[in-house]
Amino acid sequence: MGIIAIETRFGRLGIVEEDEAIVRLTWDGAEGDPDTPLQREAAAQLRAYDQGRLQQFDLPYRIKGSEFQRRVCDAMFAIPFGDTRTYGDIANELGYSAQAVGKGCGGNPIPIIIPCHRVLGANGKMVGFSGHGGVETKVALLRHEGAASLLI
Repeated sequence: MGIIAIETRFGRLGIVEEDEAIVRLTWDGAEGDPDTPLQREAAAQLRAYDQGRLQQFDLPYRIKGSEFQRRVCDAMFAIPFGDTRTYGDIANELGYSAQAVGKGCGGNPIPIIIPCHRVLGANGKMVGFSGHGGVETKVALLRHEGAASLLI
């Protein structure tokens, strides 16, 4: 397992690949070998996102963990650029409690690519973000996307 790092307006990000799939995005951006074609493609897509040229990531990813975690991550991945959902919306869709979905969002191993920043509390409330910088980074990501919930 290797990691490469890139600088973005949202911080230094580390991209981890295993067996030809992205498995983690870190906020510390530690770097080590190897530098694979998939990591380079992920870096290019993250840079394009950062520059406002990409709205949907097209990368193979794999969520290690429970079926529940995979389902929550897939639901977040389906949220369109510039849109938001609440924990309750996803809970209703998947048949879980909003609190369980909140834990699943917090356990997202591939933030930004799997856009957990697009998930808000009830009534659009900012209730937390597990990424570097906390809620301020979440707000910056949503503003970058022009999310309607922040423009009201």
